[in-house]
Amino acid sequence: MDTGKEISGPRIIRIELTPLKVPLREIVRAAMKPAGGLGMAIPAEEEWLAGDFVICQLAAEDGSVGLGEAFVWLPETGISSEQVIDIVRQGLKQYVLGESPFNVERIRFRMDCNVTRTEVPKGMLDMACYDLMGRITGRPASDFMGGRVVDEVPLAALVPLMGPEAMVDYARAFNQAGAGTLRVKLGRSIKEDVTIMSRLRAELGEGVRMRVDYNQAYSPAVAVRAIKAIEPYGVDCAEQPVRAADYLGMAYVQRRVDTPLMAHEGCFSLTDIVALIELGAIGVVGINAERPGGVTNALRAILYAEQRGLGALIHNQSLGIGSAMQIHLAAAKHHCLGHATDLFGHVMMEDDLITEPINYDHGTATVPTGPGWGVELDEAALEKYATGRTVKIGKN
Repeated sequence: MDTGKEISGPRIIRIELTPLKVPLREIVRAAMKPAGGLGMAIPAEEEWLAGDFVICQLAAEDGSVGLGEAFVWLPETGISSEQVIDIVRQGLKQYVLGESPFNVERIRFRMDCNVTRTEVPKGMLDMACYDLMGRITGRPASDFMGGRVVDEVPLAALVPLMGPEAMVDYARAFNQAGAGTLRVKLGRSIKEDVTIMSRLRAELGEGVRMRVDYNQAYSPAVAVRAIKAIEPYGVDCAEQPVRAADYLGMAYVQRRVDTPLMAHEGCFSLTDIVALIELGAIGVVGINAERPGGVTNALRAILYAEQRGLGALIHNQSLGIGSAMQIHLAAAKHHCLGHATDLFGHVMMEDDLITEPINYDHGTATVPTGPGWGVELDEAALEKYATGRTVKIGKN
């Protein structure tokens, strides 16, 4: 393909991809045990014991290296870490190698033209381009997203699906630690949902914001009843109440409840977001490192949501690189999100694979300083948690 391109800045000469498996902390696994080892009502059969990731390193000809990360879990992403690497190696590499990271829009356009779907590997490469731009210029990555609006990003805390008393205990502890917003897992039954939400509101008072996550637990008709039953307790939004692929079911529910819905398991691309909004199926747009595919598409999705008068919500259980990316994004778009960012990888995973931890304190995350994402890859941890060899594509 003749792109008529001009190269601005150092070219990308090498892609390095490492598959990882990082165990969940023992305390997290114990907390999730009552809900089938998952801590949520998602209809998956195997316990969730570890997070699967791919770490991407993009090397430029001036010696700079940009970092990207992809989280994968088959019940949600439908793709494995090995498949992410294969897609880059077999389909996407030629649209990245030889390009400048500053031409990220062109890189994204060519990837989309030549390889359909596959937002997870595209997003990982896109993310690494933004870090690489920062490394080359010595500027924070948020500068390439319009500049940061705040230096500290408000955070939500995740309350896993357990018994009601244990959930109240967790919520109380998170609130006392500074969390002003909670994401509460529900979905075993309407009766239990009401018990959980009523006890949480009674314990926490009206000043704490709460949103709920059903992880596809209900049919559309039951979801309407379930959401209406907890609306008296004040709910910011309800995440994925019906099966992931049931867009019409989401629209059915949204028309019948006052609470804004958000899609997660069923939303991976910009096309998905547009379809859900135009169907009237969601009232909040969900964003993370993989969905709708890196920084470039996240910026487009947040702008689209803002123009339609909708909120946007950033949340994931990333390692340190993915968390840093989402903190920079949340800091740059703080004024138009409307919801606290939910990053829980540092709580859930036994290692975040960065040399210096991000500052999470009193319910906020401080935007990392320094070039790009402002974090450095822990090479020893990369070697420790790698599940296969690092695949190197391009010049050594």
